Amino acid sequence: MTNTALITGASRGLGLALARSLAEAGWSLVLTARGTDALQRVAAELGAVAIPGDVTDPAHVERLAHAAPELDLLVNNASDLGATPLPPLAGYPLEAFRVLLETNVTAPLALIQATLPALRASGGAVVNITSDAATGAYEGWGGYGATKAALEQLSNVLSAEEPGLRVWWVDPGEMNTRMLADAVGAEEAAAATDPAKVAAALRDLVTSRPASGKVSLQ
Repeated sequence: MTNTALITGASRGLGLALARSLAEAGWSLVLTARGTDALQRVAAELGAVAIPGDVTDPAHVERLAHAAPELDLLVNNASDLGATPLPPLAGYPLEAFRVLLETNVTAPLALIQATLPALRASGGAVVNITSDAATGAYEGWGGYGATKAALEQLSNVLSAEEPGLRVWWVDPGEMNTRMLADAVGAEEAAAATDPAKVAAALRDLVTSRPASGKVSLQ
């Protein structure tokens, strides 16, 4: 029987790397991202279902849930960095922070709620991608880090409320992605870990199914 995964933010970075890794292992994939052209290329490469859209849109969340009536794994990978250059909290634009909360916290919860019936039926798993910025006091990272801290606690409570599922909140460490380049510059980002290595570790996690909890891949 083929396992099915729904991955958000799947057109680049870790989402793309994980999609490739799971496809290699024989998983059936439902992929979403905002960039339609890039997502369609990935789906064509992997034989996956592409549903482009914004995870903050309730109608899009509903479409994703309908596209995966049988689901073994939800990966909430899509996220935004927030205001750039990274501002101190004293001057953080509040409207930008509200948007960031919507993308990095509310949208993952909405997708969890929408897919819970399918995940419960399969005894499936949820992977929420967080960050060391959720716990570290890094200057400029207060907005992004606060949203990831909220996602970690959301995951923690979900693991207690849904004992029939596996729920992992995963700190992948610094990766060579466009998001990191936007934050620290392309040169520094280039020295970070290849997302493919992190994706391989995530695939091992999903395969071995340890108890729910926080996972650090740094």
